Amino acid sequence: MIKITYAPANELVIHEIINIAKEDLIRERVTPAGVMPLYWCDGLLFSFSSLPLTDDVVKDYLKGRIHWLEVHFAKEEEYKPVLSLNDEEYKTTMNVRVIDTSNSEMHRELVKWIKGTVKSYK
Repeated sequence: MIKITYAPANELVIHEIINIAKEDLIRERVTPAGVMPLYWCDGLLFSFSSLPLTDDVVKDYLKGRIHWLEVHFAKEEEYKPVLSLNDEEYKTTMNVRVIDTSNSEMHRELVKWIKGTVKSYK
């Protein structure tokens, strides 16, 4: 019999948080490697980047402490599975997938914290 242990994160450390225009948030997800998805939870559209997995960061992860280097966010009241942006520079329409993470306790707590704490949210 295999023992299965669920060990959710108990702390999220955000090193930088920026409220940016929705169009810029969409634009930043288009990379040379492809189009990265955005996340949506409780009226907030966001992206995040993690720290490189150094020995210290891995030790923190194993203790339930997650580090995000940056979080970029914009208000978006309604969930839409795809957001489009007409880009003049590339003369094309960019489509970015949006993942509804409303079922994630960590994401719900993050959005609640942003709405109640981050001055640029207001």
